[in-house]
Amino acid sequence: MSKLFPKSINKLPLQILVYLFVVGGLATAGITYYATPSYANVGYAPVQPVPFSHALHAGQLGLDCRYCHSNVEKSGHSNIPTAQTCMNCHNQIKVDSPLLAPVRASYESGDPVPWIKIHQAPDYVYFNHSVHIARGVSCVSCHGKVNEMDVVHQDKSLTMSFCLDCHRAPEKALRDPKLVTNLDWKDPEGEKHQIEQGQKFVHDWNVKPPQSCSGCHR
Repeated sequence: MSKLFPKSINKLPLQILVYLFVVGGLATAGITYYATPSYANVGYAPVQPVPFSHALHAGQLGLDCRYCHSNVEKSGHSNIPTAQTCMNCHNQIKVDSPLLAPVRASYESGDPVPWIKIHQAPDYVYFNHSVHIARGVSCVSCHGKVNEMDVVHQDKSLTMSFCLDCHRAPEKALRDPKLVTNLDWKDPEGEKHQIEQGQKFVHDWNVKPPQSCSGCHR
């Protein structure tokens, strides 16, 4: 038998075991990472240069999202407010607060405050904010209850599956466009009525969200 098989064949069972162990480990690690919220950055909440509390401004004070993010109704991208927007209030409120020093410096120099972007669609994904806002998709659908967040974090996965779930059943997300920035709004007549209204909006507005690859990958 020794003439039929080389001595190296004796190592084959061990090599197979090592191979299976490595492949199994890589598969386990991949599934654990890519099938969990960590892959989609859910919970991501970077430390910002200015500790801006949405819970205070949007929640307690009731500022409309569009006061700071003023282009969401007419632009494909949601703009970050300039220092001028902040200083409209803070030239009279907390004018000497050290926490607002980056805002004052930005206002004086014209350089933007170095905010850290939280919600970032990949370069190969086309997303238009204005289209969604105009058709009654609320901020809360993608960003969660921002008006309750002291530190804004990514609340939804924003994966392709997340988007397709909405595109396949848009009636579940649609509301009167006047209510898109009311993050606490719930249909007083219940979820069933909201879906019925959503179905009406889908019909009246001819809402046909794309489900093909070319709809979002252009």
